Amino acid sequence: MNDTRQSPGKAGEQRLSGALRQRHITMISLGGIIGAGLFVGSSATIQAIGPAAFLSYLAAGIVVMLVMRMLGEMAVALPGVGSFTEYARIGLGNWVGFTSGWLYWYFWVIVVAVEAVVGANILEQWIPLPAWTIGLALLAIMTAINCLSVKSYGEFEYWFASLKVFAIIVFIGVAGAYLFGFAPSTSALLGNLVNDRGFMPFGVSAILAGVPTVIFAVGGAEIATIAAAESDDPSKNVANMTRSVIFRVITFYVGSIFLIVCVVPWGQIVAGHSPFVAALDVMRIPGASMIMEAVVLVAVLSALNSGLYVSSRILFGLSQRGDAPAGLSTLTGRKVPRAAVLLSSVIGYIAIMAAIISPQGVFLFLVNASGAVMLFVYLAVALAQIRVRRRIEATEPARLTLRMWLFPWLSYAVVAVIAGVLAAMAFQESLRTQFLASLVSLAVVSGCYLLLKRRRAEGDKPLARANANLAGMTPRS
Repeated sequence: MNDTRQSPGKAGEQRLSGALRQRHITMISLGGIIGAGLFVGSSATIQAIGPAAFLSYLAAGIVVMLVMRMLGEMAVALPGVGSFTEYARIGLGNWVGFTSGWLYWYFWVIVVAVEAVVGANILEQWIPLPAWTIGLALLAIMTAINCLSVKSYGEFEYWFASLKVFAIIVFIGVAGAYLFGFAPSTSALLGNLVNDRGFMPFGVSAILAGVPTVIFAVGGAEIATIAAAESDDPSKNVANMTRSVIFRVITFYVGSIFLIVCVVPWGQIVAGHSPFVAALDVMRIPGASMIMEAVVLVAVLSALNSGLYVSSRILFGLSQRGDAPAGLSTLTGRKVPRAAVLLSSVIGYIAIMAAIISPQGVFLFLVNASGAVMLFVYLAVALAQIRVRRRIEATEPARLTLRMWLFPWLSYAVVAVIAGVLAAMAFQESLRTQFLASLVSLAVVSGCYLLLKRRRAEGDKPLARANANLAGMTPRS
């Protein structure tokens, strides 16, 4: 049986900073989930599902919450692992650890490019420059912030996330007061849930079909487990995050979407246009469009900032384990993996240029190729948790101070649901392209692992032969 304990690190191995605090970790975990996918992307979900759209968010949020609980259990039982994808390595072996790490890195560098393009399109209304120039400038600014220190990243993300959370809380408060206290006719507003072809105009199947899309919107909380490695008390911070933060985020998502479909007749919501703006307009809130543009811009900058941070730390971890060039694990005097940050930003620049030159060709393929990647990673984490939990129970059960609920049945259920969502993507025409392109990403990364493994084996042969020759030599008499 493999040893599940994590060693403190090799002699001379560089360690990341511990400058982040509990407040940073809490807001990073909140900010990782609340993004433009909620403020704008939810419009397409509501249009495709109807008033019952909030049930798709609830289902997807529960899945992500359970995955985070699994991660929390492993993070507390095995402190000091670093990137959360390394739990997949511990539980399932080097191939899964390698592929999970590189796929997760790819997902976030594509997020960086997408968010830079979206941010540029927003700012183009106010800044008289081409969108591509603004996008490159945004990426350059966030790269500089991430190169300074982890504390600079933490502070920026703390305030970005605080603004997003504040905006949602205010919206829920205003919409709730309008609906249940000060609306001209509360009963008429509640009627928006059923008046237009019923509560589920496209049936239960539409709610289930919406989960694959929604799960990407509510993903991102795992960023906090990576950031916790650079905090003053990683185990405590991860435990706090998995116990309460994810529940709050589900409340934000489900609560805001529910209020929107109560206030606005769902047939009036247009895909690509913020449903929050539509609701604020119905409630006659002045400057609603400008307010939400500012909130979406903050959400975009937050995702861009976090994307660079996460991708660089993933590269750092892969480099330490020999799965990426050694130079990517070098740190500056402030304990920042600057080379990893710069490489991630370079890939972001390339993707932004692809968005300019070939938006419906190369860039669209790059985005589609990351579509199911998060689900692959979540599935690996869920399977790893089952194996790691079995090992710890057999060897050191005292380590399990934070436990997955109803183990093993709830863990099996998470695996089954994620596998079901992947199967749904394969059979759902609108998502099949993303699924197949993501399989290409998985195949490419797996091929890279096999090549690396073969190179290592070839490199070990001369040493093995030399050792064999030395063992066979007999001293002269």
